[in-house]
Amino acid sequence: MKILVIGSSRGTGQLLVDELVRAGHDVRAMIRNPAQGDELEQAGATPVAGDLEAEVGPAIEGVDAVAFCAGSGSSTGPDATLRVDLHGAVRTVDACVELGVPRYVMLSSMGAGDPLQGRESIRHYLAAKHAADRILLGSGLDATIVRPGGLTHDPGTGRVEIGVPRLDRRGTIPRADVAAVMARAFAEPATVGAVFDVLSGDQAIDDALSAL
Repeated sequence: MKILVIGSSRGTGQLLVDELVRAGHDVRAMIRNPAQGDELEQAGATPVAGDLEAEVGPAIEGVDAVAFCAGSGSSTGPDATLRVDLHGAVRTVDACVELGVPRYVMLSSMGAGDPLQGRESIRHYLAAKHAADRILLGSGLDATIVRPGGLTHDPGTGRVEIGVPRLDRRGTIPRADVAAVMARAFAEPATVGAVFDVLSGDQAIDDALSAL
């Protein structure tokens, strides 16, 4: 499968590139800064130019699927969050619909289902994720929305707990395990149309996804 990873240069997106390459997919990695291309090429991906605040169509054209892992970052304010996490995401959804790219896996956030229940300091972020998720679900694409808890840089364990649509507890999960969940979602039909929270747990990732 030819998959475009958006938000590929760092964090969960960079780990997702590695997971998809290892799984044998043809991976494109969308970047704004050409200097980011060398490391992604070394990882086995093909860098392509794109800007969530301008033009994404050329990067998306010709792929089979998109994985959205971009984010404005914790140090930015509400305006940047709206530009990237909401409007940027919606721009890619619209491009997929227009170009006939059927499959879309979204990295969202635990709490996006009910932003007003989140901490006041991050409600703008959860609200942006909530709106982007709703628009993706209404787009007609074969969508999967992954909502992890607090992200850590710990090594992945390969074991998770999944709640549909949400879990009744808070917690954390290594970015590596979130990347593995997203990568394996592309090969698991049960994830199409699914929205779920995910934390570290006791169930193997493949078993947890196939049970959705």
